[in-house]
Amino acid sequence: MTKSTSDKFIPLLNELQEFAYKQAESMNILRLLGYGLLLLALFDIIETFVPPEFMNPAWEFQTFGALIERVPVPLIGLVLVFFGETYSRSKWEFRILKFLSWLTLLFAVLFVLMIPLGVANTVRLANASVTQINTLSQKQLSQAEQIEKQLHQATPEQIDNFLKSQGRPLKGQNPQAVKNQVLSELSKAKVQIKTQAEANIASQRMNLLKNSVKWNLGALVSAALFICLWKGSRWTQSL
Repeated sequence: MTKSTSDKFIPLLNELQEFAYKQAESMNILRLLGYGLLLLALFDIIETFVPPEFMNPAWEFQTFGALIERVPVPLIGLVLVFFGETYSRSKWEFRILKFLSWLTLLFAVLFVLMIPLGVANTVRLANASVTQINTLSQKQLSQAEQIEKQLHQATPEQIDNFLKSQGRPLKGQNPQAVKNQVLSELSKAKVQIKTQAEANIASQRMNLLKNSVKWNLGALVSAALFICLWKGSRWTQSL
């Protein structure tokens, strides 16, 4: 190679060297950002679990959902931390990288295990919701039936006193006609109570089902992504 030819390659080599330095600097910034995102994710996880209420299906269900909603942050953080593999690493990173690699596998297993728990809590919450709504509607129906019974046995004077207590005096109306009208309104109210209870049950079930499907599918996707990260970071085991 002649001197003139080597002189032509010197600027190119200098340019490539400068580019490599800049890439290393950018890589360090990305990794630092990744560690920061993992730290923020840790804060979120601690906040989600405090105070713990294990064995409470509502708390477990909401916590499950909160974890799924926060998954993108640690995933992005791990990708940034693992970026570039061993290139331009500090010595203190090697043990951390190995730990984080195994942590991704642990997260994958945990998210898979949370799926049956999420399904079980969905069923438990749906049953509890039905019981609560039915209990409330039965209480309202009992009150309406009690008023009906009292009206059937009431005298015209008692009807007048009852209506006055409700802010609806007779004002010369036929007590029996007013009595029949009130009984009719009570019958409609009973039907409305039953209809409203059925609508509330259907609405509660639909909301639970939507969240359950969303979060359980999210757990499955998250587990798959964590497994991919674990496979992609197995180079850390040789450090």
